[in-house]
Amino acid sequence: MTAMTVIPSTQTGLPTEPYVGRHFINGKWQDSADGETFERVAPSHGVVVSRNAKGSEVETEAAIHAARAAFDSGIWSRISAKARAAVLLKVADLIEANVERFALIETLETGKPITQATGEISGAADLWRYAASLARTTKGDSHNTLGEDILGVVVKEPIGVVSVITPWNFPFWILSQKLPFALAAGCTCVVKPSEMTPSTTAMLGELLDEAGMPPGVVNIVLGYGQPVGSLMSSHREVDMITFTGSTAVGKTISAAASGTLKKVALELGGKNPQVIFADADLESAADAVTFGVYFNAGECCNSGSRIIVHEDIAEAFTARVIELSRLVAFGDPLDPRTQVGAMVTPQHQEKVDGYVKAAVAAGAKVGLGGDRLKVPGLKGDFYQPTVVTGVTPDMAIAREEVFGPVLSVLTFRTMDEAISIANNASYGLSAGVWSENVHTVLEFSRRAQAGTVWSNTWMDGFPELTFGGMKESGQGREIGSYGLEEFLEVKSLVMRIGRTRAPWVKAL
Repeated sequence: MTAMTVIPSTQTGLPTEPYVGRHFINGKWQDSADGETFERVAPSHGVVVSRNAKGSEVETEAAIHAARAAFDSGIWSRISAKARAAVLLKVADLIEANVERFALIETLETGKPITQATGEISGAADLWRYAASLARTTKGDSHNTLGEDILGVVVKEPIGVVSVITPWNFPFWILSQKLPFALAAGCTCVVKPSEMTPSTTAMLGELLDEAGMPPGVVNIVLGYGQPVGSLMSSHREVDMITFTGSTAVGKTISAAASGTLKKVALELGGKNPQVIFADADLESAADAVTFGVYFNAGECCNSGSRIIVHEDIAEAFTARVIELSRLVAFGDPLDPRTQVGAMVTPQHQEKVDGYVKAAVAAGAKVGLGGDRLKVPGLKGDFYQPTVVTGVTPDMAIAREEVFGPVLSVLTFRTMDEAISIANNASYGLSAGVWSENVHTVLEFSRRAQAGTVWSNTWMDGFPELTFGGMKESGQGREIGSYGLEEFLEVKSLVMRIGRTRAPWVKAL
């Protein structure tokens, strides 16, 4: 049986006109000074989704200067946390009021299903609300034990101007993991979305303006890494960069930031393992593995792109994952029944296919898929649900981030072997363990080199729980209270009580 579930195009739901994206600088909308623009074509439908102003050094400099002036003036950094929280809460309400409008254009720019985009946009409002709550609960320390004439206080202050650079795979969600937390801390920001998915970030500018965000606090520049992202990373007036994307680009940003020693927070790639022990709830595990590898077409830093299965159950478990994979609905992203949409670009699809072909050449076998997917009525870029077996830890498909709907299957015999395989990658973003034995779960969780470890589930997340990676998966943390801490500087205030300081200079 080779059948897969494919949702054909109905050719309905497409917008009549492309969205026109402009820069939002110092509270005003503007085109590029040189008149340059760029287009985004829907990877699923081949239509122009948006036409956007193409930022240059001129717009980037203006945005950075606006953010610097706004921060230094104190119009945001020195107002009460209550006042900042009120604006963030208004933004959350406006996001919820505009979910359908945002979700449609995000679906077309990313290729993800409309139901997924809708969930991400609506869910992002909760991140803004949680950040608002953190704004009002930030506190430092006091030290009343330094002697009767000294009082010490440790306070937390906003770090300053923050460059926010976001990726194409979750453009609005990841922006909402960064921007409201920076704003809650009192920072001002310059934001650059990916040139492939710029529109919902530009549209957020409309909501910020409507919510009463003071001019210059949030500035949005559309365009490419060169020159926009590069200047945002190296500029002397920027105090911090927060970036989500590939490890290679993250290293470039760190290098660019080193000239001014600005703080850098990076959420980068992942090669995330799920380890399935023989005593696991195998039906639940198989469903979670299927979800983990195909969610967002596998274009996800948290993709469960490799499973490590106990030898005693590997054959039967893999067969069940393949069976479930055939039931996952791939196809037209605008159809509510679709679970997996298009790949972001033809070039990226070619890269994904290259990993599969290389694995086969190295001795692996394709149990399902392994090729492009034809969706009736669409000429877009789709890839089949793919399961690759016989994978060994030395293969590139087992070590490198494929970023597509491709599952690698490896096997193990002992806990030590499972841990060795799981940690045998340069990445350390997330990991999962499946077992009914609490001791097995705890041992794996403690030994796994990953910023998040899920047990008997996959990719459950909450605003309260922080997120980030180890090793080459990044540095720093997002969301949760630790996510707010990233945007704060710590300052000690040492205060002498009375005229109690002994003179240093002695008369001879």
